Amino acid sequence: MAGRIRDEDIAAVRERVRIDEVVSGYVTLRNAGGGSMKGLCPFHDEKSPSFHVTPSRGFFHCFGCQEGGDVFTFLMKIDGLSFGEAVERMADKYGVQLRRDESGFDDRPRGPQRRRLVEAHAVAQQFYAEQLATPDALQARQFLAERGFDQAAAEHFGVGFAPRDGEALWRHLKGRGFTAEEGIAAGLVAMGRSHYDKFRGRLLWPIRETNGDTIGFGARRIFEDDRIEAKYLNTGETAIYKKSHVLYGIDLARKQIAMTSQAVIVEGYTDVMACHLAGVTTAVATCGTAFGDDHARVLRRFLDDHAELRSEVVFTFDGDEAGQKAALRTFEGDQRFVAQTYVAVAPEGMDPCELRIKEGDAAVRELVATRRPLYRFVLENVVGRYDLDRADSRVDALRAGARLVASVRDKSKVDAFARELAAMVGVDMDQARSEVRRAAARGSEPDRGRSRDRAASSAPPEPAPRSRVPDLRDPRFGIERETLKLVLQHPIAIGRTSADIGSNDFTHPTYRAVWELIAAAGGPVAGQNDAGWVSRVRDGATDPAVSSVVSALAVEPIPANREINADYVAHHLFRLQELTALRRIDEVKSRLQRTNPVENETEFNRMFGELAALEQARRTLREKIVGSGA
Repeated sequence: MAGRIRDEDIAAVRERVRIDEVVSGYVTLRNAGGGSMKGLCPFHDEKSPSFHVTPSRGFFHCFGCQEGGDVFTFLMKIDGLSFGEAVERMADKYGVQLRRDESGFDDRPRGPQRRRLVEAHAVAQQFYAEQLATPDALQARQFLAERGFDQAAAEHFGVGFAPRDGEALWRHLKGRGFTAEEGIAAGLVAMGRSHYDKFRGRLLWPIRETNGDTIGFGARRIFEDDRIEAKYLNTGETAIYKKSHVLYGIDLARKQIAMTSQAVIVEGYTDVMACHLAGVTTAVATCGTAFGDDHARVLRRFLDDHAELRSEVVFTFDGDEAGQKAALRTFEGDQRFVAQTYVAVAPEGMDPCELRIKEGDAAVRELVATRRPLYRFVLENVVGRYDLDRADSRVDALRAGARLVASVRDKSKVDAFARELAAMVGVDMDQARSEVRRAAARGSEPDRGRSRDRAASSAPPEPAPRSRVPDLRDPRFGIERETLKLVLQHPIAIGRTSADIGSNDFTHPTYRAVWELIAAAGGPVAGQNDAGWVSRVRDGATDPAVSSVVSALAVEPIPANREINADYVAHHLFRLQELTALRRIDEVKSRLQRTNPVENETEFNRMFGELAALEQARRTLREKIVGSGA
């Protein structure tokens, strides 16, 4: 049985891969200077970008959540791949032929591999697209034509048709070498009395990852005699498809979202098509589920949604009661974004697809251009339920609006919303603020009561123990940090000049551990022509904290206002050695002061000579520091 992938093939993949190209499929990256790029971390929520990628070293690191590593680590973390699957994906992408040892442990996961599931979807998508041109698909083509979509539009979005024959796709997959296990795991085939297609007699839209890989389908009912009543069916949860993590159209929209810092959220597949064809190429939609936190995380990565670069998220809703309820739910989750959120409601409750049919492409663009702030739309809907010509109804409207304003999680927005509420109801600002405060107090009373009960029944908490490990950012260790950054990021410039450096030159235990990993991996010389050297350094760590620091040092910008050459490197190495010499001098002086020169004459004279030699060595290092361009 084939074993693990050969090390030389893994190294060949590393040499070919551009980590910034891979990460850009998931995160909008911008130049951070010093050969580094940054964006919003895909692994945790954050308000400002702390996720860095250094293409020259093939490493990423988030200074917020401390996740870091090479391109394989990134894919394993973000897509749930095994190491072998991550290597195989990059080998396929960059054209590297992989070989496996004939003996030894097989590192491939049991069951169908992710790559095979993606390949099955690619075959299925092409098959369905070809079926759209058959006589049996006439009704499907008519459905598209009635909504303004021609053959070119169908091809652009990959729309297809699932034959009514319940085994057509399964026979096609089997003919292409796919097993029943793979078809079932992909969500394309099911098993009853025999194997049959999941989608039959329906119009299909391929649901794709940001990199363009098809991972699922959305299927619309078009025949009256379809035994399944649901208008839409979507691929069920599989190893590669999680409906709460995918957005239809993100593969087509992501670049424009990054360029314009705007995303438009619509409700259906045809709405996405209508928007894109009308020129609103930032439109995406959820796949049979409400817009949630995971969807917001996907969008924020491409929006580069942070305080320094404000972006926009525009939701389209129907103007009916259901649309108003959807807007209210969205408002409750508004603080998922740093971006300003807007709502666009078409006249007569039309969705973008209907609007394009009736009024043309320009009307769709106008719909987005005339967007309104979401909070104003929701407040107007809440207040609009009351007769504001009556004093008692104005009080009721103020209280209802105040409850909404008080529920906002971002308290910095409360005052602005209260001002809007006061203007809508027709009361003064102080009255609106007072009502909002009362609403907030009423909402928190149960929590405060529980807090008092807990406080009365529990002893004061013990103070958290102080960490014995010094802060890595302490200025005392600055030269140690900068030296290690140079070693990891520019081993070719370090060369053999680090031969005089040892672990005793690093006083912080974590930095000392990093240096020991470097030495164990062959030192900077070993990293001069080896793209995987930093990964080997990091993989050698048994402590997760040390592993995280390696990835951080490999991507953190070097604050250099000059070329990083031999002189620049030497300057840092000499300073590091000078600090070691100064510490040694202090130690010897302390021992001399504690030693009686009469009773321990030999030891005293030896230490005195050692002190003189250390002072001479320090002066020599100081001259070298000055000579290296301090």
